[in-house]
Amino acid sequence: MLMEWPCPLPGGGTSNELLLTLKQDRAQCVLMIPPLFDEHNKFRRQIVEVMRRLDAAGIDCVLPDLPGCNESIRPLAEQTLANWRNAAQAAIQHTGASHMLTFRGGAMLGSGGLPGWKYAPQTGAKQLRGMIRAAVIAARELGKDISSDDLMARGRTNGLNLAGWDVGPQLFSELADSDEDPPSGLTEIAQSDVGGRGLWLRTEPDEDADQADALAQLIAKELAAP
Repeated sequence: MLMEWPCPLPGGGTSNELLLTLKQDRAQCVLMIPPLFDEHNKFRRQIVEVMRRLDAAGIDCVLPDLPGCNESIRPLAEQTLANWRNAAQAAIQHTGASHMLTFRGGAMLGSGGLPGWKYAPQTGAKQLRGMIRAAVIAARELGKDISSDDLMARGRTNGLNLAGWDVGPQLFSELADSDEDPPSGLTEIAQSDVGGRGLWLRTEPDEDADQADALAQLIAKELAAP
């Protein structure tokens, strides 16, 4: 079911964001925190496939939009990691989630005190370096002489548009300085635990039934353990 949830905004007020739910008020509910930026696009379908498998195993699942992400009308350029973490915490309270599953860079937003898992976590600094590298390559293909150091300095001061993503200066700096996994308490699930090649390495959004099966089975097994 697709519905809305009231996401808090800095300084007060709320933004009505979308919330995808597979929920029947069962004992366990897993809150999904998707990857950031282009990896979110590549994983959207896969996250839903994992949710469907957990639902079939008797586990509730919810996937909230965060401000500036997916279908949100809030400007991405205004977002910060602190805003997103506050939004994730509010989503926990709103949905009554008992566990959390983060994907890739979404690990930076966990866990709000919940137990759970971080699938193939990536630091903000590593993700930003990849986006900067792609921007340098694109600029050079257009005959522009620019370096990653130039872009990093510009991003910290004024923010940058990286492949269509408007990253404001505060978020840019937060990502650049996030070179370690935050102490979220979430259990790591490596890509090798689910098998195959990570979907973030594919050029287009995709899904993988075998990987969705493996990831859902790992989580369902742990939730069933006494």
